[in-house]
Amino acid sequence: MVGTVGLYEPDTYMEARPTYPLEWYSKLAALTPHHNLAWDVGTGNGQAAIGVSEHYKQVIATDVNMAQLERATPHPRVRYLPTPQTMNDNELVSLIGGENSVDLITVATAVHWFDLSHFYSIVSRVLRKPGGVLAVWSYFDMAVSPEFDSLFKKFHDSLLPFWPKEVTDYVHEGYKTLSFPFESVGLGSEGNPLPLEIHKQLSLNGILKLFRSFSPVNVAKSQGLDLLSPEVVKGFENAWDGPLTSVRDVTYKAFMLAGKVRS
Repeated sequence: MVGTVGLYEPDTYMEARPTYPLEWYSKLAALTPHHNLAWDVGTGNGQAAIGVSEHYKQVIATDVNMAQLERATPHPRVRYLPTPQTMNDNELVSLIGGENSVDLITVATAVHWFDLSHFYSIVSRVLRKPGGVLAVWSYFDMAVSPEFDSLFKKFHDSLLPFWPKEVTDYVHEGYKTLSFPFESVGLGSEGNPLPLEIHKQLSLNGILKLFRSFSPVNVAKSQGLDLLSPEVVKGFENAWDGPLTSVRDVTYKAFMLAGKVRS
């Protein structure tokens, strides 16, 4: 219920995934009057948990994916804890800190995997009232140049039949279709996520490694379809118009929803 799913090969994903801007954490921290405890759910490699820890005394970072937790970056204010599917609600609430105890809950690129009604019931129990904030975000599209972006769209469209339903229903829609029954705090609201951008310096080699790590690419390959064929790769190389190791600014399109429990 509160973990990430293996859509990417973990080490490759860590290399190419975007780094969430530090100002995001500052904005979220400014919304909570207390800064004692935060919970990062579906923490993966701990990127968001470490960002949050700059503003909160302690961060509980949980995931069901042990492969990701084993690669999580240690930090003195972050406790990484597994949350197996066998854990019941009361055990989970106690693990996090108890009822009405959490100042900020973050879910970075993971909430679309959750049983939302179940997760939101846990949020309502542990989030501090008043003052606690839940923030969820993800990213999807990328922009490099008009020629590259056109090829990326064709490549993306070829992946559509092989993405899990949670991705096509929520992430591809920029979380506009995601249920989010919380009172807005000014950073997006149900049906109207806040659009954001994330910039990262990447080489074409790095981008192609990321593409090859995509689950749909490997699922299709197991069915005899090479979605990242030599011809597709050559097209990306031509659009890059430079050495494959040359680094360029890649813009990931991101989106966020943040809110508090309705009184």
